[in-house]
Amino acid sequence: MNHITDSGEAAVIAPLIQRARAAMAAIADYDQARTDELVQALAWSIYEPGRAEELALLAVRDTGLGNAPDKIIKNTRKTFGTLRDLMRAKSVGVIETDERLGIVKYAKPIGVVAAVTPSTNPAATPVNKAMMVLKGRNAVIISPSPAGWATTSRTVDFMRAELARIGAPEDLVQILPPPGSKGQTQALMQAADLVVITGSQDNVRRGYSSGTPTIGVGAGNVPVIVDETADFASAATKIAASKTFDNSTSCSSENSLVIVDAAWEKAMAALQAAGGYMCTPEEAKRVERLLWQGGKLNRHLIARDAKVLAEAFDLPPEAHNARFFMVPETGFGKAHPFSGEKLSLVLAVYRARDFQDAADIVRKILDYQGKGHSLGIHTQNMDRARHLAETLDVVRVLVNFAHTFGNGGGFDSGLNFTLSMGCGSWQKNSISENLSYKHFLNITHLVRPIPEDKPSEAELFGSYWEKYGK
Repeated sequence: MNHITDSGEAAVIAPLIQRARAAMAAIADYDQARTDELVQALAWSIYEPGRAEELALLAVRDTGLGNAPDKIIKNTRKTFGTLRDLMRAKSVGVIETDERLGIVKYAKPIGVVAAVTPSTNPAATPVNKAMMVLKGRNAVIISPSPAGWATTSRTVDFMRAELARIGAPEDLVQILPPPGSKGQTQALMQAADLVVITGSQDNVRRGYSSGTPTIGVGAGNVPVIVDETADFASAATKIAASKTFDNSTSCSSENSLVIVDAAWEKAMAALQAAGGYMCTPEEAKRVERLLWQGGKLNRHLIARDAKVLAEAFDLPPEAHNARFFMVPETGFGKAHPFSGEKLSLVLAVYRARDFQDAADIVRKILDYQGKGHSLGIHTQNMDRARHLAETLDVVRVLVNFAHTFGNGGGFDSGLNFTLSMGCGSWQKNSISENLSYKHFLNITHLVRPIPEDKPSEAELFGSYWEKYGK
């Protein structure tokens, strides 16, 4: 259903679009080297140590989500990795020549991009998207989460200042004026040439109904299997590091562990040694009652420090030094909220009879929430990993990874760095891969004649005729 845009809101957006188009016109003749300087400038705007720290502290102060040390790492690591990927890619002029097919591909800008960003990453995500957008010589207008507006605004100030420093148009990066509204965001979506949304599924649906081409990403709810062949100490260390990073604000954070029975004792011992506290069934009921209020996650408990949760959940003294909290679970769906995304240092744990049972449990978890996004497995048996990739409806299957650090790109992962992960048609997304600069390019194909490639009827129909006749 299309949302009606108020004329006043459209009037606010119009000059932003006009300035963005003027900025694009000013860089229309930039070559690859000069375009890459735009990307480097944006990267340095947040990677510079003082600014990385300032934005991390501001984000935690404004949103109350996550923790500053990890946000500093996120601001720098994601930016550095994305810069690595972008500096290795062509995005101006001829980007590919295929002599065999007689095709030459030319990259051209896609236009003014409306970028909707979340409160969980109010600095890292805007920069990450802007780098990809400007790699294609486009302009971006950012619509931040209201909770993270101050942080995103400061981030945009840094990006604009760095663009000015290299003599490039500042209006390549803009932000909606405060206080922002759904109406303004809708008007921006309708006026832009492309919409890209990281955040709430309500925004994703609004984007798809805006009439503008839209790239939306899906919700995470990552289940991870631990089987009897796993390196338990390594698996537990990775799970703990990933689960606790930025207090579990990432959509790629582990939300459920599915441990096969033959691995249970060793896996649990390793997880507890890595800082996990296993709640009793009674304690788990208390956690559930407090973590959800009125059917929704309690904003006062999501993405909070472990000590805050231990006190809020009234857990025993031994839990107050834990890094994360495990809760036993056997069910799925709304009646079993632990089977969904928790955005907190709470990890559901399922006990499976064997690997096939574990795969069935993962399927049920994803059918409830997170289908299309990703899953993980800790194993030495690659046949099992391949089975999951062949049979389950997810875009990414990670093997022996700290999931958060591999899913959105890693220096030991072949996936490109991003903070926006497509989930395919399984979550009504238009992409089934990690968002990258390629999604911000129009491609012109120059086509010349090649030697005729026309097989005979027998070559194409022969096997069919032999089996079924003519």
